Amino acid sequence: MPKVLIADQLSPRAVEIFRSRGVDVVEKVGLAPDALKHALKGIDGLAVRSATKVTKDVLAAADQLRVVGRAGVGIDNVDLPAATARGIVVMNTPFGNSITTAEHAVALMMALARQLPSADRSTRASKWEKNRFMGVELFGKTLGVIGCGNIGSIVASLGRGLRMKVISFDPYLSPERAADLHVEKVTLEALLARADFITLHVPLTDETRHVLDAKALAKTKKGVRIINAARGGLIDEAALKAAIESGQVAGAALDVFAVEPAKDNPLFAMEQVICTPHLGASTSEAQENVAIQVAEQMSDYLLAGAVTNALNMPSVSADEMPRLKPYMKLAEQLGSFAGQLTETGLKAATIEYEGDAATVNTRPLTAVVLQGLLQPLMSSVNMVNAPIVARERGIDIREVKREQAEDYMTMIRLTVTTERQTRSVAGTLFAGDKPRIIEIKGIHVEAELTPHMLYVTNNDKPGMIGALGKAIGDAGINIATFHLGRAAPGGDAIALISVDGPVPEPVLDQLRALPNIVQVRALKL
Repeated sequence: MPKVLIADQLSPRAVEIFRSRGVDVVEKVGLAPDALKHALKGIDGLAVRSATKVTKDVLAAADQLRVVGRAGVGIDNVDLPAATARGIVVMNTPFGNSITTAEHAVALMMALARQLPSADRSTRASKWEKNRFMGVELFGKTLGVIGCGNIGSIVASLGRGLRMKVISFDPYLSPERAADLHVEKVTLEALLARADFITLHVPLTDETRHVLDAKALAKTKKGVRIINAARGGLIDEAALKAAIESGQVAGAALDVFAVEPAKDNPLFAMEQVICTPHLGASTSEAQENVAIQVAEQMSDYLLAGAVTNALNMPSVSADEMPRLKPYMKLAEQLGSFAGQLTETGLKAATIEYEGDAATVNTRPLTAVVLQGLLQPLMSSVNMVNAPIVARERGIDIREVKREQAEDYMTMIRLTVTTERQTRSVAGTLFAGDKPRIIEIKGIHVEAELTPHMLYVTNNDKPGMIGALGKAIGDAGINIATFHLGRAAPGGDAIALISVDGPVPEPVLDQLRALPNIVQVRALKL
């Protein structure tokens, strides 16, 4: 039974779901870093919100951690590169609090437009300063949305409902999606120059950190109002303060800050700034939703291998798993086969999908191929970190899809280029779900891969089969199956021999010494 540690306060529904699915649960909330490291011993999954910091040191202390689930969207409290390097899946719940956060952003925008917090304080102080609080309408104004994903698209829709003109800067927003949202896609410079209100809805990354810095704020439309319910580091707070003081920015409404909990921030003293304590996801509905989602996602992964909303590997839904499972086995076997035959540095790998294989979700299949290919070189590689390891080593990875198959209804071919040669291996599914090798180096060979195999290349000469069989038999090794293929009579030939157990190195040396033998390798699949 897999075990999950819940390290932050989650709805009780999360515990119910874990246990109903057959996952053991340990609840230890508010642990200090050293205590968290100790608590992670023997833990398969870690569920957190934003309070627990899942650092590189914490991850290094987790001896069998397989997944970190973030009940929420942002994962800046999780060291994603460190988790990926250790092969740990990191997943979030991007949809559970999208509506809640979008509504909070719009509420902040309305409060900022009408100076509601200041007017509230003034009225409670019996001042009745009706003429002091002159607001602005949202009707007809231009709303600039930086980041038009799950939350940003909802904010855009709500803005249009308020009869605002909505423009968006988002490099990943397609023209078709922009048209569906009735949003004008623009550059960041155009958004800064045109927007009356700017709202941010992007994750905090090296690329987005201080997206609104002093230089960017200087390019804004004078009197712009800024809303941030995403992440504090998106705005240079010192630059924002200066821009408000100069009158370039009329005001800001902030739910997030560079340092949280934010208890001593210069922006707090500014009447033009509205501040809330990271309330974007703080509704009972949202907290229930994200707790349910993270428990379901983590359970699906730990029990069935299904991956949903992962930040560092391709997603594989529970519905996809039955169809993908035999393909994943085939992909791993092809990668492992090629990896165990690779003796020099890898330069490139091309994975071709033909027929039915080209119609499935191929991203996890490619990750599994790379896992099998790289594991003979480094045992710590899995499908989470294999693409990263390949990229770091400068291996050129390519995918090719052809829905029209030539000889088989479905096929995967892996072509590996090393410093010395190019080698290919192809496989198919037999009887629906049984992986089978069908081609090696362009030579037709049909064989089911088994745990222990001998791969032999030789010159096609009479007596080779008998010589190989006799040498293997004399060594006391039982042959289960013997599969042959050749390029042409008298040319290059290949034998794939399934045996009942490991073949000792002295026996391999005897086989290599036989006449006309080119290569003998023991494979473990």
